[in-house]
This record gives sequence, structure tokens and C-alpha cells, in this order.
Amino acid sequence: MALTVRRATAADEDAARAIIDEYNEAVAVTVRDDARTLRSYIDGPGALWLACDGDRVVGCVVLRPLTGVAPHACEVKRLYVRPAQRGTGTGRILMDALETLAREEGYTAIYLDSKQGLDDALRLYRRRGYVEIPPYNDNPDAIIFMRLALR
Repeated sequence: MALTVRRATAADEDAARAIIDEYNEAVAVTVRDDARTLRSYIDGPGALWLACDGDRVVGCVVLRPLTGVAPHACEVKRLYVRPAQRGTGTGRILMDALETLAREEGYTAIYLDSKQGLDDALRLYRRRGYVEIPPYNDNPDAIIFMRLALR
């Protein structure tokens, strides 16, 4: 495996849409990103990373600025690793990229929400220091809410 993780650019929009659509189907997401939102992840103010095995996209993660919850906060969205790639450290490497940028951009906390049944992802978040908190949004799919303090 020649895994690389790179921040997506405009040239990656179709590949990003495909992996996020796969994620949406895999975890039955009801509130999905439209084309404009996807572009905001690529062009800013958010960020999107793609994990690739050669030229094949095998995972993704999104950083989205989070307003109205806490000052200088951001959110993890759409962490996904294709089933055949799980257990290889791909999720950890994607989260490393996201958390590094969050620190560089001066965010003081990273939030996320998740749902029942995503046990591998929840274990990853807990190992990274994310702790459960009360709900910070009204996502109809989420039942677990977490936060990582960066400072």
C-alpha cells in the first residue's frame, strides 16, 4: 500500500463527491452536503483531505469552521475509510492532517457528532482525546457528541 493523504483541490471535486456519497450511503446520512457546501470544503473556509492508495481514493475527512458554538471552534465531518482499507491507520492519518491544520489555523477546540454503530470511529476519537459532551447541534442523525480541546 502506498497511502498518501492530500488536501483536496478543485481538480478533486468529482473524487471528493464520490467518496462523500459513498460515506452518506454507508452510514445512512439524511442531511447531505450540496455542491456549494462541498466546494466550501475544498476552496475554504473549510478543508477536505483525501486518502489515496495510488490513484484510488480510499478515505476522506472534512474540517468545517463551527460558528455559534464556541469561539474559534471547528468540526470534524465525513470521516470515512473504505472497508477494505480499515485497520491500516488511514483514519488516524486523516485525523492527523485535520488536527494539524486546526492547530495551525488557531482553532481552540474541535467538535464532532456521530451516531450509534460507528464503533471503530468512536474508538479512534476517544484514543485521540475526544470526550463526550452534551449536544451542540440538532443533527437528526447524531446521538453522540464529542470535543477535543486544543489549548
